[in-house]
Amino acid sequence: MDSGQVKEADRRINSFIAYNVGQVKTAEKGALKGLRMAVKSNICVGGLLTSSASKTLEDYIAPYDATVVERIRDAGAEIVGMANMDEFACGASGETSFYGPTQNPAALGRIPGGSSSGSAAAVAAGLVDCALGSDTGGSIRNPASHCGVVGFKPTYGLVSRYGLIDMAMSLDQIGPIAHDVRTCARLLDVIGGHDSRDATSLDVKCGDFEKNLNPQLKGVKLGYAREFDDLVSDKGINKAVHAAVDELSSAGAEIVDVSLPNLELAIPTYYLNVYVEFFSATRKYDGRRYGHRIEDVCGEEVLRRILLGKYISQKEYSGRYYRKALQARSLIRNELKSALEGVDVLVGPVVPKLPHKFGTELTDPRLMYAYDVFTTPVNLAGLPAGSVPAGKVDGIPTGLHVIGKPLGDQLVLNVMHAVQEGRDGS
Repeated sequence: MDSGQVKEADRRINSFIAYNVGQVKTAEKGALKGLRMAVKSNICVGGLLTSSASKTLEDYIAPYDATVVERIRDAGAEIVGMANMDEFACGASGETSFYGPTQNPAALGRIPGGSSSGSAAAVAAGLVDCALGSDTGGSIRNPASHCGVVGFKPTYGLVSRYGLIDMAMSLDQIGPIAHDVRTCARLLDVIGGHDSRDATSLDVKCGDFEKNLNPQLKGVKLGYAREFDDLVSDKGINKAVHAAVDELSSAGAEIVDVSLPNLELAIPTYYLNVYVEFFSATRKYDGRRYGHRIEDVCGEEVLRRILLGKYISQKEYSGRYYRKALQARSLIRNELKSALEGVDVLVGPVVPKLPHKFGTELTDPRLMYAYDVFTTPVNLAGLPAGSVPAGKVDGIPTGLHVIGKPLGDQLVLNVMHAVQEGRDGS
């Protein structure tokens, strides 16, 4: 499909904000040649509107490429356009965009999840082969689960963040979304690796993730925490996830019980960190250098996070809230590290509930934040994790969450690959 055909096909889904109509050229050959891609609209693509789905940056045409965009262009991928998202990545549903909500192609009438809503929806709808998203607390894995596709959040620092309009710099990580694990691994081969322009970039080399994909699980230990089951509100999700875990066990993996007693602390800890970092990140949107003053034009959720961040950042409150959140972050990181000591990866649900229907009144923001209860600890600890389809509940997709040790990205991808290979071969 050319951009005009994609635009026509996307009228129902609203997964794109802007299209590439010749502004962005790519190499004639490379590892990604033949793949059509969407790029989340908070990742700079030189020559295209990079608005973070906000009126604040409604006229911002990126003057340069993010490192990941440079790399996919050099590898021959075709960039179709800029994907819709929750405004400035503030949201878990895909409903807060200035350009309107994105539909879930796998469950029409329901949210696709966020904040990488357009990226996941474009893949699920078959408009592109793969996409780039960003994950602050589940923003790749959440929509991948809801839309029935594969999403992967790499180890923090494995992929350059240069050119990312981030929400929280200590948490955000760019990663791939695709129909299959193999394509995600190929994309990670291209975008991963050290970047001197990014101070958070790790001095590691990438390039063999696809080559080293191995679905053999004999001798692999998978940890499962009983706390996962306790926090799932849609019990059909538990059934689908346990069925997927049983299949992995039948394929040779050993299932080990682990404990995450402070899992419920993840949401408040995560959001206290996000509020402060997001408030700091938005101070450049003052209406003088570019765009509009953010407080004058942003949506309700963005404003909520700015105001709470401003409040918590005040000297008299920083000790009461933010410093305690940093202490809790260390607790959660150590707890995950301890749970992973006796196993190779953790497995469990990605989300605690099915995507809600459009028009559902979620008057309490905490109900929306609850989507991220299983995914936020991963970002707080900087670990790799992915979502791979586990099955359907009442016809609605849900994913299996695979969490690895730092720089254990290959094993996470291998387990995800085993799930998909088992499903495809059954």
